[in-house]
Order: sequence, then structure tokens, then C-alpha cells
Amino acid sequence: MIRYVPNLLSALRLAAAPLAAWLIHSGHDTAALMVFTAAGASDGLDGFIARRWGVTSDFGAWLDPAADKLLMLLCLIALCAVSVVPPWLLVLVVTRDFAIAAGWLMIKLLGLPVRAQPLFLGKLSTVVQILYILAALILLAFDQDAPRLMLAAAWICAGFTILSAIAYAGVFLGAMRSGRHVAP
Repeated sequence: MIRYVPNLLSALRLAAAPLAAWLIHSGHDTAALMVFTAAGASDGLDGFIARRWGVTSDFGAWLDPAADKLLMLLCLIALCAVSVVPPWLLVLVVTRDFAIAAGWLMIKLLGLPVRAQPLFLGKLSTVVQILYILAALILLAFDQDAPRLMLAAAWICAGFTILSAIAYAGVFLGAMRSGRHVAP
């Protein structure tokens, strides 16, 4: 029974993503914060359970990051819609994620010798994005306004997003170079 728990938690997080976005957009800020926080806790819990009891799966390896990305992207979109997140940051994050997905798809389609795994800078960028969303939700839930702090946080988030995009571009370009040497 325990082997299904990580995927169940990831599926619940996937379902929580549109709920959290709707709550943000509808002005239910405290509820949105609670859903986002619970979803974040479920991410840590499903990873712990999967590693502790060795119940990892290929489906779970796909579902977990998909749930995380959907939660973050929908919350960023909703926060942008209520004028909390600057549009330029949303565009940057979406562009980076799209470019990474397109790069991995190209690597897969071309059969290049690269293992698809997240980079440290990619994980760090995700953590910074989560903290940024969490800070925005906390300010909303407690009806506080900190424009300078949030602008500084947006620039920090953008910086890590750009650094991770550069790191992934390096992996993609390296794979393209090595693929040329292998191809006839």
C-alpha cells in the first residue's frame, strides 16, 4: 500500500494547483496560502516516502515535477493577474521552463547521450521561485504591502531563473556538440 502514497500525494498536488490559483484570483488569500503550503509539504513528504521505502517509479519521476511546475506556474499566473507578480517575471519563468522542456525534447528526439536530470541551479531556482510565491501569498494573507521587498525578491528570483536557464543551455549545447561526434 505504501508504494502508491508518493504518487497519490503528487496527484493531489496536481489537483491543488488549479485550486490554489483560483483561490488567489478570487481573493481567498489565506486559503490560497494554506493550499500552497500544504502542497509544498506534500512534495517533501512524497519524496521522503519514496526514498525511505524505495517506492520510486518512472511515472512518479514524471508526475512529481509536473505537479510542482503546474502549482508554481498557475500560482504565478494568478498572482500576476491580481497585480502581485510583475508580468516580466512571469514571462521569464514561463520562457525558461518552455526552453528547458523543448531542449529535453530535442535531446530525446535526436537520441543524444544525455541523462535527463535536474541540475543544482535548476533546483535552486525552483526553491527561490517557491519562496517568492510563498512570500507573496503571506503578504496577501496578512493584508500587508511591501513593494520594495517584493521587487527585490522578484529580481533575485529572475537572477536565479536566468542562471539556471544558462546552465541548462550549456547542457543542451554540450549534448548537441557530443551528438555531432557520434553521428555518422
